[in-house]
Amino acid sequence: MKKVIKSDLAPAPVGPYSQAVLINGTLYCSGQVALVPATGKLNNQDIKTETKQVMENLAAILKESEMSFSNVVKCSIFLKDMADFAEMNSVYGNYFTSEPPARETVQVSALPLNVNIEISLIAYK
Repeated sequence: MKKVIKSDLAPAPVGPYSQAVLINGTLYCSGQVALVPATGKLNNQDIKTETKQVMENLAAILKESEMSFSNVVKCSIFLKDMADFAEMNSVYGNYFTSEPPARETVQVSALPLNVNIEISLIAYK
């Protein structure tokens, strides 16, 4: 059975998509950017700040799904500039202290709201 996940502690969707969908114990989380849920403003002073906000948005969706980062099996990271990889990775790594998920990181020419990073994930309960 498909269940749409909605957390008030993560940014509301700005289009025809859900924050996440849970089906048969697998959570498919839409890409998150550095929007602050309470204000709707971007938290993008630098790539570290931006990455932390993205990860906190993902954490809120995981929590709403009764999961945590330990349930994550795959992440997809989209960066506007691969020169930001090391700084992004230093923040991202704090959320996966053991048994990190599979992932890919790709450079893209543009992202929604002209952000520098977007991350989506898949988790399993």
